[in-house]
Amino acid sequence: MEIPQSRRGDVVETLHGRRIADPYRWLEDPDSPETRAWVSAQNAVTRVHLEGLASHTWFSDLLRRIVMRPVATPPFHCAGWYVVSRGDGSGPQNTWYIARTLAELEAGGDVLFEPSTWSSDGTTSISGLSVSRDGALAAYSRSAGGSDWQQVYVQDLHTGRAVEEAVLDTKFSDLIWLGDDRTFLYTRYVDSRAEGTATAALPRPILMSHEVGSDPADDALVLEFPDDPRVSMWPSVSSDGRWLAISMNRGTEDRYKLWLYPLRGADLSEPVKVLDDFTDDVGVVDVVDDILYLVTDRDAPRSRVVSFDLSSDGAAFSTVVPESDSTLVRAVITGDVMVTEHLEDAAPVLTRWTRGGDELGRLPIIGGTVLVLDGEAGRDELLVTVNSVTSPAQSFVVTPSNGQVRELSFIPGESWTPPEVRVTRHRATSDDGTRVPYWLIRSADTEGSVPTLMYGYGGFNVPLGASYSPMNIAWVQAGGAVAIANLRGGGEFGTEWYEQGKLQHKQNVFDDFAAVARHLVDEGVTSRAQLAAYGGSNGGLLVGALITQHPDLVAAAAPMVGVLDLLRFHRFTIGSSWISDYGDPDVAEDFEVALAYSPLHNVREGTAYPATIVVTGDHDDRVVPAHSHKFTATLQHAQAGGAPVLTRIETSTGHGAGKPKPVQAQEAADVLAFLAAHTGLDPDTASR
Repeated sequence: MEIPQSRRGDVVETLHGRRIADPYRWLEDPDSPETRAWVSAQNAVTRVHLEGLASHTWFSDLLRRIVMRPVATPPFHCAGWYVVSRGDGSGPQNTWYIARTLAELEAGGDVLFEPSTWSSDGTTSISGLSVSRDGALAAYSRSAGGSDWQQVYVQDLHTGRAVEEAVLDTKFSDLIWLGDDRTFLYTRYVDSRAEGTATAALPRPILMSHEVGSDPADDALVLEFPDDPRVSMWPSVSSDGRWLAISMNRGTEDRYKLWLYPLRGADLSEPVKVLDDFTDDVGVVDVVDDILYLVTDRDAPRSRVVSFDLSSDGAAFSTVVPESDSTLVRAVITGDVMVTEHLEDAAPVLTRWTRGGDELGRLPIIGGTVLVLDGEAGRDELLVTVNSVTSPAQSFVVTPSNGQVRELSFIPGESWTPPEVRVTRHRATSDDGTRVPYWLIRSADTEGSVPTLMYGYGGFNVPLGASYSPMNIAWVQAGGAVAIANLRGGGEFGTEWYEQGKLQHKQNVFDDFAAVARHLVDEGVTSRAQLAAYGGSNGGLLVGALITQHPDLVAAAAPMVGVLDLLRFHRFTIGSSWISDYGDPDVAEDFEVALAYSPLHNVREGTAYPATIVVTGDHDDRVVPAHSHKFTATLQHAQAGGAPVLTRIETSTGHGAGKPKPVQAQEAADVLAFLAAHTGLDPDTASR
C-alpha cells in the first residue's frame, strides 16, 4: 500500500526559548487547493484499504442495522406541549413530533419538523428548541453540515407557519424566552483579541435579547464582559417565570458567577449577585417561592444541594441534601419534590426528596447514563430517559409525589436484537498507586482471551457510564470485549478526581489509561496483540498520547476528532475555552506541561507505531481538522514499523452532532473493520 507523501515545510518557531518545527503548518488551511488535494489522496488510499478488509462488509451490514434501527430521542415537556424526535431508520435525521398529552405523543402526535428534507445530503439538523411560556411560539436552531454555528428560526405552533427565517447566528446557546412571550435571549459572538497573545480573532460571546418580528440589528445587549473574551453566559428562567438566572464561567472551567434577575415581562431589574467570583461549581436547580436551589461543590467535593433565600439580605447557603460518598450530578424540582442523580461508583441512582431535604426513596430506574431529567416545580410529572450498554434510550414518566413509574414507548419495534451481555467492574492500578475503575463488557457466552477495545475520555469533569455505543455493541457482537475506563479528569468521583487529571496533572489521565491496558493483559482478558484503543475529541487526545508514549502497548488505535496539537489548540475557533484543562500555551509553565504530552510533538522518527486510523470531519469547527491532518502526516513520516497509518476524513460533517445516520453507520463500520483486522477479531467465527 502506497501512502501519499506529505510535503514537509520549513516552518520553525521559537516558543519560550524552544525551537518548535511545524512542517505541516500548511494543512491548517482547510480550503487551500493543496490541503484539499491531500485530503482526497489520503481518503482514496484509506478507502481502498478498508474495502479490502475481511470484516468490512460484515461490520457495514451490522452497523447499518444498529444505527438505522427505529429510535426515539428523550421526550420533553415545554409550555403545555410534549415533544419527541423519532425515526424508523430510513431517513438521515429523525422527524420531530408534538402533542398536547403524553398519550397523544405515544400514539403518534403531529409532525413538527422534518429535518431530513432541509438539505440534499441530510446533514442539516436541529440543535435546540425552546417554547414561549404561552405555548404559542417555538424558537429553534438549525445546524448545517455538523457545524457548531446555528441559525435561529421561529415558528407559530398553532398555525405551523414560520414567523422568522434564519435571522440570527449563534452557537453553544440556549434560547431562553422572557415573560412577554415575544422576546428571547441568545448568544451572539463578536471578534476580539486575547490580551498578550498572537491570536488574531477569538469569538467573544455576548448575551443579547431579540423581540420576534424586530430587526436583529436592533437587538439589545443584556450582558457582556469585553475585558475577558473567555467568559460565557448561560441563562435560564425559573419554573414560575419570575426569575432569570445567568451563570457565567470562563471557557470550560467549572467555576461560576451567578446572578439572579427579577423578571417583569421582558424587563430586567438589578440582579441579586448570589456568587460574584469564579470560585465554585454551581448548577441552578430552580427557584420556588423566592428560594433558589443549587447543586454546588462549595465545601463539598462530591457536591450537595443548597438553598438561598433571594428575598433576604445577607442570605447564605443552607444545606438541603448533604454531600455523601457518591457524586451528586444534578437535581430537579418536579411537583413539590426534588429528584437527585448521584453516581455510585459511576453508576446513576435517582432519589426523591422533600424540598426540605428528607429522603423519600429511590426510583426503580436503572441505566448506564441518565440522559434527561425533565420536570418543573408545580407539575407532578417527571420525564426520565436513560440508556444502557444495549439500548440507546429508555424513557419513563414518574409521578414524583408517590414515586410511581411507567415506561413510555415511542417506536414501533426493534429491527435488530442486541446480544446478551455481561457487564463487570474492575480496577487497575496507575503509576502513582491510584485505583482506576473500568467496566468490562462481553457477550454472555464469551470466555478467555479475546480482542478487546478500550475507550476513555478523562477530561472536563465529564463522567462516563456503562452506556450505549453502536461501536461498542457491534464489537461485542463480533466476539470481542470492550473496556470503558473511568479516568482521572472525568466527573465520576467529584471535584478532586477531576482536578487530578487537568493542567499540570494531565499526565495522570494517560497513565490511568495505560494502567487499564496493562491490567486487561495481566488478567488474561486479552493480549497486546489483540488490544485496540479509540476515543473522540479529548478522548482522541487520550489515544494519541497513549500511542506516542507507549507505542507497543496496543496493536491498533483510532484517535477520532482529537485535540492533537497542544501548542496551537487555543488559536482556532473555541479552542481557547479548553485552557481550563490544558493550560495556556502562551504561558511558559503551561507550555512545558503541554509539550511533554502533546501527541503531535511526541512522535519520534524510527519508532514502530501501532496500526492507526485517524478520524476527522473536514467541517469540524470545534476541534479543527488540522489537528488530525498534521498528526497523520507526522505519524506517516515517522512510522518505522509495518503497520499502516491511515486517515479517514468525512466530508460535509463536523465534530459529530447532526451527522446523518448512514454516515454514522459507515464511519463506525470502517473504524471497527480496521481495528479488527489488526487485533485478530474475526466476526464470522463469532457468529458460527
